Amino acid sequence: MERVTVLSNDDLYNCWLDPKYIPSGKDKYYLRNRQVRTPKGGWRHLRSDEIERLVKNDNTAASWDNVLVTSEFDPTMIIGNHFYGFVRIGRVTNNGLQFHDLRLPMGITNSSIHSCDIGDDCAIHNVNYLSHYIIGNRCMLFNVDEMSTTDHSKFGNGVIKEGESESVRVKMEVMNETGCRAIYPFDGMTTADAYMWAKYIDDKPLQERLRQITQESVDSHRGYYGTVGEGCVIKNSSIIKDVKIGAACYIKGASKLKNITINSSEAEPSQIGENVILVNGIAGYGCHIFYSCTAIKFVIGNNSNLKYGARLIDSFLGDNSTISCCEVLNNLIFPAHEQHHNNSFLIASVTMGQTNMAAGATIGSNHNSRTNDNEVVAGRGFWPGLCTSIKHSSKFASFVLLSKADYPAELNIPLPFSLLSNDMAKDELIVSPAFWWRHNMYALTRNTWKYKARDKRITKTQNIEFDTFAPDSMEETIHARELLELWTGKAWYRKENKDCSNLSEKQLRAKGYELLNGDSGIAGSLEVIGEGMEKSKRTVRIRKPFEAYHAYGDMLVHYAMTNVMAYLEANPSETLSSMSASLKSRRQTEWVNLGGQLMTAGEFDRIRADIRDGKLKSWKDIHKRYNDIWRRYPADKLRHAYLSLCYVFGLGSMTGEAWQQAIDSEIRIQNFICDEVRRTRQKDHDNPFRQATYRNAEEMEAAIGSVDTNSFVLKIEDDTRNNLKRLEDLRSRI
Repeated sequence: MERVTVLSNDDLYNCWLDPKYIPSGKDKYYLRNRQVRTPKGGWRHLRSDEIERLVKNDNTAASWDNVLVTSEFDPTMIIGNHFYGFVRIGRVTNNGLQFHDLRLPMGITNSSIHSCDIGDDCAIHNVNYLSHYIIGNRCMLFNVDEMSTTDHSKFGNGVIKEGESESVRVKMEVMNETGCRAIYPFDGMTTADAYMWAKYIDDKPLQERLRQITQESVDSHRGYYGTVGEGCVIKNSSIIKDVKIGAACYIKGASKLKNITINSSEAEPSQIGENVILVNGIAGYGCHIFYSCTAIKFVIGNNSNLKYGARLIDSFLGDNSTISCCEVLNNLIFPAHEQHHNNSFLIASVTMGQTNMAAGATIGSNHNSRTNDNEVVAGRGFWPGLCTSIKHSSKFASFVLLSKADYPAELNIPLPFSLLSNDMAKDELIVSPAFWWRHNMYALTRNTWKYKARDKRITKTQNIEFDTFAPDSMEETIHARELLELWTGKAWYRKENKDCSNLSEKQLRAKGYELLNGDSGIAGSLEVIGEGMEKSKRTVRIRKPFEAYHAYGDMLVHYAMTNVMAYLEANPSETLSSMSASLKSRRQTEWVNLGGQLMTAGEFDRIRADIRDGKLKSWKDIHKRYNDIWRRYPADKLRHAYLSLCYVFGLGSMTGEAWQQAIDSEIRIQNFICDEVRRTRQKDHDNPFRQATYRNAEEMEAAIGSVDTNSFVLKIEDDTRNNLKRLEDLRSRI
C-alpha cells in the first residue's frame, strides 16, 4: 500500500526523474528539450523589475532564476501563481483569447506551475496543479484541478518503460472475456492491426513479432512530458494525468483522463465532454466523447463517437462509429458501427463493420456453460433487431438480420442477406435467404451510399470497403447458392421417399441445380431444411429457396456488371473482349476482411509471413503494405467480379453471346432495383397505422415527406436512367 511520505525541499522540485534513467552526457531535461521548439529570439531570464512586479502580483517561485521568458513578456498578466522547478513561458501580452462564449485574458493567474513549458499567447487560469506539461500556442486552460505527467508516462500505448515490470503493461482484451486474445494498444493502431493480432493467436512467431514491434514503436526512456497541442481549450475538468493531447482539442468538464492519447488537429478536432472518464487508451482524430461516458483499455478510431453514458471496456471501436448509452465489453468492432440504446449489450464479439445494434439487443453475457462466454463473429451488415438475444458461440454471414426473438441455441448462419426469425409455435428456426434483396431494397441500396457519405475522415489510416456487393459478401452468396442446391436436392429425395445416403454432395447439388433452374412450382413445393445452422434438434426451415436462389444470382450479375461498367468507363480504349482476355485466371474464393479492408487470403498470408521473417519491421511498414494492396484492390475486385459472372453463366470465360445475356439481365435488374426502392419506401407511407397518427395526408407529408420528394429515391431513379444508357452503350463494345 502506498503511503504519504515526507520529501526534502530539494526532492520536492527535483526528484521527478531518477538520475539512473538519465543517459550519460545528458541532463534531466534532454527529452523535454527535444519535445519543445525554441522560440524565435530564444529564452531569457527575468529582469529585476519584472521579478518585482511578479512578487507584487502575489506570485512566488522556488527560484526566479528557473523561470525563463521570451522577449515579449508582460508581467502584469501573471497574477497569484506559484512556480516550481524549471518553467519557461512564451509570449505574454495584454490581449485575450475567445473560444465559443469563453473569453479569457492571456497570461497566467491563480495557478500552480511545476516544470512546464508554456507556449505563446496562452490563457491559463485557476489550474490548481500543472506539472511536467508542454502547452502549445494559443491554448486556454481554465478551472482545472490537476494536470500532471509522471516520468514513466506511456500515453495509452501498451509498452513498458525502463525499469518497469511486465505486470504494468496495458493490454486490451478484445473478442474474448478470458484475455486469451489480449493485444497491446498503440497510437496509430487500426482495426486491421487489432484483428490480425487478436485472431491469429495460434501463430506464435507472429504474436511475438507484433509484441516486439509494438514495444519498439515507442521510446522506452523515461522523462517524456505530456503535451497539449496548439489551439486547445481545457476547462472545468478534474484530473488529467499522463495525457497527450493533439491540436485544437476541446475538453470541457472531464472527470478523469489518465494514460491516454487524444489525437486531434485543426482539420479534425476531437472533443471530450462532461463527466467523461477515459483511462488507458487511444482516441482517434475527430472523435467526440460526451456526457458521462466511460472508456477503459480502449482504442477509438477516427471520426467516432461515444455519447450519453456509453461504457466501452477492453474494446476497439472502429472508424466512423457511434455508441450511445450502451455497455460494450471485450469487443473488436470494425468501422461504421451504430449502437444507440441504453439496454443493448455487446460482449466478446468481432463485428465486421456496417453494424446496427437495436434497443434491447443482447449479444453476450448469457452463460450457457460452466465457463466464460465464448465469442460471436458477425460479417458486415449484422443487424440484430429489437430485444434480440443470442448465445455464444455464434457466427453470421454478411448482412444477416435477426428479428425480435430470444434465440435458444448457438447459431452458424452461412446465408448472407438473410432474415432469421424464431417460430415459437412450431419450435422452428426460420431462415429467409436474400431477404434484403427481395423485401427491403431501399435499405439495401442505401447502405453503400450512406456509409460513404458518413465517412468524414481526413486521416484515413484504415482502408474500408463500403460497397455492399464486394468479394467477401459475393463469395458468401456463391456458397449460399451451393448450399441451397444441396439442401433442395436432399428435400426432393426426402419427398420422393428415396434414400440418398449413398449419393455424393456433387450428385445432390446437381439435382438441386436442376430443380432450382427448372419449374418454380416443383422447387417451391419442397420442404427445404437447413443443416448445421443451429445447435439444436429442431427444424431449421428455409423459406422460398427458389426465389432466394435466383435473387442471389441477380446479386452476382449486378455486382459483376457494376464493376465492369465502371472499368470500361475509366478505360475507354478497352472492350468487353479485351477486358475478358486480361482477366483470365482462377477465381479467388478466400477473402479476408482485415478491419474493413478486403484482400485475398494469399495476400494476407504473405503479410503475416513477412512480419514473422522480419521483412516488415515496423507498424509503418505493415501499414504501407496494407496501402499497397489497397491500391491494387480495384483490379482484384474487377477480376473477382468478372469471374463471378463466369460462374453464374457456367463458363470458363465470357463469350459475345454471354455478354449480350449479361447486359439483358442487368437491364432487368436495374429496373427491378429502381422499382423496388420506390415500392419498399412507399410501404412506410401506405401503412395505415403510420397514417393513423396524422390528421390528414397533408400533415403526414409535411412531417415525413413523400416518396416523390425523397432524395434517395430520386437519386436511384436518376442513376438507373444513366445506367440503362451505359448498358446499351456496352453492346457496341463487345
